[in-house]
Amino acid sequence: KSVKQEQEKEREEDCSLLPLVHDIIKSIDKDGPDIHQELSKLRTRIQEAREQVSTSMPGIDTGPAEQRQQLAALRDQVRTKNQLLQKYKSLCMFQVPKAS
Repeated sequence: KSVKQEQEKEREEDCSLLPLVHDIIKSIDKDGPDIHQELSKLRTRIQEAREQVSTSMPGIDTGPAEQRQQLAALRDQVRTKNQLLQKYKSLCMFQVPKAS
């Protein structure tokens, strides 16, 4: 396995809430005093997951309207750059080798 795959697996395990939920259900069934501790662990894990999402996903804090504006601006930039490329190609300043 690559390092990236191992990191991805660790991240998935870090964000997995199912084992904690299972422990909470078991505590409820047993009517044990551990439920508060398990709920605290769950809250902590949820908060850690929120922090990971907010730091690892740029743009998550922007709304749909702002994202559409950014997308339109980026598309305009691509269009302009493509036009410039076509213009420079038509000037024959560069010798483009033909594929054989």
